[in-house]
Amino acid sequence: MGSFHRRPLIVAALLCAVAALAAGPADGSDAGDGDAGSGISTQVVRLYEDAALATQRYEAGRAAAEAQRARALRAEAPLERERQEIAGLRADLGRIARAQYRTGGLPLVAQLLLADDPAGLLEGQQAFSRADLAVHNAIGRRRRAEARLAADEARALAAWQNLDKRNAELAALKDTVERKLEDARGQLQGLADASVAAGACRGAVRLDQPRIAVTRAWVAPVETYELSAGFGNDGARWANRHTGQDFAVPIGSPVRAAGAGRVVRVSCGGPFGIEVVVEHAGGYYTQYAHLAAVAVDQGERVATGQWIGQSGTSGNSTGPHLHFEVRITPEAGSALDPVPWLAERGVPLG
Repeated sequence: MGSFHRRPLIVAALLCAVAALAAGPADGSDAGDGDAGSGISTQVVRLYEDAALATQRYEAGRAAAEAQRARALRAEAPLERERQEIAGLRADLGRIARAQYRTGGLPLVAQLLLADDPAGLLEGQQAFSRADLAVHNAIGRRRRAEARLAADEARALAAWQNLDKRNAELAALKDTVERKLEDARGQLQGLADASVAAGACRGAVRLDQPRIAVTRAWVAPVETYELSAGFGNDGARWANRHTGQDFAVPIGSPVRAAGAGRVVRVSCGGPFGIEVVVEHAGGYYTQYAHLAAVAVDQGERVATGQWIGQSGTSGNSTGPHLHFEVRITPEAGSALDPVPWLAERGVPLG
């Protein structure tokens, strides 16, 4: 495969994600004219936005999960020290018990009873008190350490459980949106195939495009893509050589006008499937082929970056992609290599 190029999608505020993702698939009522094709096209666009939001939330959640994982690991670190401290306290307690057995307990009481003078008696009492205090202190320290260990282990376990739960929720959210999107893509491509088979386009689908923020005269025809077949490639799929640059994108991806101009052709049928041709200043034309839907009418003026359709795999196509050409006439056979042509206009691809 070719090189991968990614730019951020224009999506709604992240706070809208919960409401958007909770909603079910859009139905035909989403289209202003009640047309099922318009409804499914709009649904695909909305699901792309939902998928972008879900991915954004998923990535943010992953970053938060990594931070939580680091905290959980930090919480684990003192546990081992506490376990070692308890082991040491137990060893100390064992040493004290053994010492008492050798020099304390009943032998020590006997020493007190048999003392010949008060000084000896006092010394024996003090030795007994010190030994008894050492035992009680050691037992107390061990119990407090064991209580801290139990509490810290409970907190560490809760941190790991919360982490696992959050990761599962994020993965389920992402999978739900992706399944909806895959189903909508299939419906959209089915309508495109029917239009190509009939040789008649079903009319422009007026997509609810976010405000265009393009400040340049030229842009790439899709925002997120992977370059596939290039200009001049040969193969069994083409009668001669490949006449454009292919952008591997999923079905339903918004396709935008590479530059300002006028739509001179919208057609459905033939090897290019559903296609749009735009005339630009300077005598150049750009073609956008194998679409699943169009969002403009013939004769319409378009701005740089304006959505003019949705990608698909209509016509002579082996998989979802946008076939993009730059021509010096509106007809096939006059194509230029679009990669250097766009690069000269400040749009490097790849």
